[in-house]
Amino acid sequence: MKIVCIGRNYAQHAKELHNEVPEKPLFFVKPDTALLTENKPFYFPEFSKNIRYECELVYKINKVGKNISEKFASKYYTQIGLGIDFTAQDLQEDCKEKRYPWEIAKGFDSSAVVSNFIPLTSLQQPENINFHLELNGTTVQIGKTEEMLFPIDKFLAYVSQFMTLKTGDLIFTGTPAGVGSIKIGDRLVGFLEEKEMFNFEIK
Repeated sequence: MKIVCIGRNYAQHAKELHNEVPEKPLFFVKPDTALLTENKPFYFPEFSKNIRYECELVYKINKVGKNISEKFASKYYTQIGLGIDFTAQDLQEDCKEKRYPWEIAKGFDSSAVVSNFIPLTSLQQPENINFHLELNGTTVQIGKTEEMLFPIDKFLAYVSQFMTLKTGDLIFTGTPAGVGSIKIGDRLVGFLEEKEMFNFEIK
């Protein structure tokens, strides 16, 4: 199982980080050891002084796909969840400055929080999904699928040209504006529409 993450998929997020808006999808991969599930606490790692939260919709792949046509992409997923892509911001900035790969900033243990999954058919408008993240009771991120630069079907068609998608693979679809840093004692609560999807503490 692999975790495929879209980068810079919301224009406002790209702008807040002073990044260019991409013409083609950008993506990176996290290992399965990055998974953090069941509302387990996230333990702030010793190797970083600046861990950033990024709340994202997560789709689960339900069958093997290679060179998927965009018009058939919706047949490759039926469930959706909510996640956090944790980033070691200080490590990532150092790697970018030196033009090094930055897996250490994205792929570390417990850096991919994932909620339980629900059927897309349970949502009133699966084509326009709203989600938001609360930090210590204050809403810090709000997103909706209609704001994505590269919707899920377009992205699956693109990424499947380069790597085969397998049953159980997870697709993190990018984060909206409002990312920020965490500290020990914080609590993150994520909502898909009005349904609470995760609720966990930083320790």
